[in-house]
Amino acid sequence: MEIIDLSPQYEKLYFCCLEDWSDEMAESGNHKACWYDNMKDKGLRVKLAKNDKDEIVGMIQYAPSDYTFIEGKGIYLVLCIWVHGYKNKGVGDWRKKGMGKALLRAAEDDVRALGGKGLAVWGLAIPVFMRASWFKKQGYTVVDKDSMIRLLWKPFTEDALPPTLLKLTKKPEKIEGKVNVSYILNGWCPAKNIVYERAKRIAEEFPEKVVFYTIDSFDKEVMLEWGISDALFIDGKQVRTGPPPSFAKLQKKIAKRVKKLG
Repeated sequence: MEIIDLSPQYEKLYFCCLEDWSDEMAESGNHKACWYDNMKDKGLRVKLAKNDKDEIVGMIQYAPSDYTFIEGKGIYLVLCIWVHGYKNKGVGDWRKKGMGKALLRAAEDDVRALGGKGLAVWGLAIPVFMRASWFKKQGYTVVDKDSMIRLLWKPFTEDALPPTLLKLTKKPEKIEGKVNVSYILNGWCPAKNIVYERAKRIAEEFPEKVVFYTIDSFDKEVMLEWGISDALFIDGKQVRTGPPPSFAKLQKKIAKRVKKLG
């Protein structure tokens, strides 16, 4: 195993979260690439795990809190840590081989070298992707939570202050005689980008009935205004976007609202 920095030859693989074999990932558009172009000079760091076959099997990306969905001073946030885990797809299942721990340690060492006061991570309270329980085992402590999301951190200096999660502060308003489909889009996550593209395509099927709004949350002030970095709303009601709902499921939700218009 070798941990390397992201280089141009692996950028396309990074943009699709190492799932270049996935037809679903092909739906995510170029939002991750655009986000990366904006973030690469703002402190974004990306490291990849390479196996003994010279294959990329894991990744971690982290950035200064100023450009993420947390509030903190002098710390970085791990946006995503991912080890390829599909047995019969792509490079196969590389979980439980120490890849995740090695990536996280590399990020911690890097943040310390950069003068960061600590590293924060987000995790889920349920045993799926980005498990909070796994981060606890790596020495991280919960400092904030919102529904199933847990914010954890590991301070590196005595004067480090614990970060906090942004919380949803407002929702799009309903529009008389129309269905309002609004998406708050940051671009960092291909899975979220897939949902955005699907919702946009479905809205275009009802040009007289549906109004589609894109709210660009790359600007931290916009993110603070809404209290969230990525979210889908249909007539003001937030729709779960992880894992990405199918095109058919989203289509059914929007069509149901259109039908109610009469």
